[in-house]
Amino acid sequence: MQSLRLSFFPLAVSLLLFGALFAAPAQAEFDFSTVVREAETLAGQPFAPPPQVPDLLVDLPYDQFQSIRFRPDQSLWRGDGSRFQIMFFHPGLYFRNAVDVLIADDQGVAPLGFEKSWFDYPPKLAQEIPNDLGYAGINLTYPLTAPDVQNQFLVFAGASYFRGVGTNESFGISGRGLALNTGLPVGEEFPLFRRFWLVKPALDATQMTFYALLDSKSVTGAYRFLVTPGEPTVIAVEATLFFRKEVEQVGLAPLTSMFYHGENTDRPPGHWRPEVHDSDGLAIETGTGERVWRPLTNPKRLSHSYFAVTNPRGFGLIQRDRRFASYEDPEANYQNRPNAWIVPKGDWGEGHVTLVEIPTDKETNDNVVAFWTPKERVQAGTRLDIAYEVHLGGPATPPHVGGSASATYIGAGDVIGGGNVEGTVRVLADFTGGELPDLPANAPVTAVVNVSEGAELIHQTVFPVPENKGWRLSLLIKPPKDKPLEMRAFLKKDNASLTDTWTYRVERQ
Repeated sequence: MQSLRLSFFPLAVSLLLFGALFAAPAQAEFDFSTVVREAETLAGQPFAPPPQVPDLLVDLPYDQFQSIRFRPDQSLWRGDGSRFQIMFFHPGLYFRNAVDVLIADDQGVAPLGFEKSWFDYPPKLAQEIPNDLGYAGINLTYPLTAPDVQNQFLVFAGASYFRGVGTNESFGISGRGLALNTGLPVGEEFPLFRRFWLVKPALDATQMTFYALLDSKSVTGAYRFLVTPGEPTVIAVEATLFFRKEVEQVGLAPLTSMFYHGENTDRPPGHWRPEVHDSDGLAIETGTGERVWRPLTNPKRLSHSYFAVTNPRGFGLIQRDRRFASYEDPEANYQNRPNAWIVPKGDWGEGHVTLVEIPTDKETNDNVVAFWTPKERVQAGTRLDIAYEVHLGGPATPPHVGGSASATYIGAGDVIGGGNVEGTVRVLADFTGGELPDLPANAPVTAVVNVSEGAELIHQTVFPVPENKGWRLSLLIKPPKDKPLEMRAFLKKDNASLTDTWTYRVERQ
């Protein structure tokens, strides 16, 4: 089993010109080592940004760009009757760079040329489109819901972003190839996938393999993706990274989502929907098996949270609240947004799961990022090998064991229903699932609670809530004066834990 490995490679400048690297002659043999060699060669050269598509396409109004549609009847491998088929994105507007697409099959490896006839255009626009424009990304389809239906289930488009779903889910959360300096003052760097190799699968295949070449000012990388669509859809990722420069914060296996407001936050003025988010919490399973749950927020200022873990078993951004009544939005269907769960392969060693929460006043902004950062600082000349799986699925992703924190509520501690102590906050955490629904009301359920230094825990109580078949933890806390209030709690009976560990932060007012 592969572990996260750091080593060093020579940073000698290659005599191979960048353009020649991307000339892509046909070759008889192709595998992951081919992509690794290209990434290592590219790392020895100065970064050269890819050319931008014509201003005509960049400046297109949104509605006109949206009217450029790929024709499903032109999907790659459709004529062969393949279960896996590929649709393509057209460059323009937000997608300002074309990517190289190559096909690997029994005949070797060859570039896929751009075909204008594969798209429907608004009147008069087609004649202005260059014949060698290229594609902005790929859109994989597979018969998830019925044998004769090609469901879109995995999209790679824009920088190193990708989005995927399991069966009967709505697109929401995004994955990324790599995150660099996310939320730091030095400014975030966005690596991009600038080349894809699509390996033609057998007609009846249930898995598909493809490769990608990543590039940025600070790093290059070779990626292998083995995709298994279903419930959940599983993406096995193998990556080898070559760092041109030292990077202050490396984010491995990053996930990006949106949290606008939920039951734990105020509803923005004028907004009628109870909650709006693609994910409502960060879940972590530590190397010792402890399960941690951190509800997401839309903070007033940029927020970083760090969870120290050695050899994590998993982490992800999760949509736990699956009730339509929580969102009341039959168009967005937030209750059907997929969970994304990262399963490391091998030992990742010491490091931390980082959660970045960015203030937003729009639900169209992805303002939450979670990723793994190794303890060892990544220096220039470092080679890093990593392997993991991305599970994209519904409520059973990841599988639940025991009770879970299902809702968090925050209020003042000196109002009716909150308490009578000035300067305090009332914090409520609901726990459901596991053994909790079957426990009698007089069961000896208690809570283990820890609060940050300088905070005063004035009162705590645990009681059953028959209406949701769970138990509620109620805390009255006086926050510290000069820093955020941090809390951590779980429920237990006798000496046995009943739930995951709930953590939360209340920012200073």
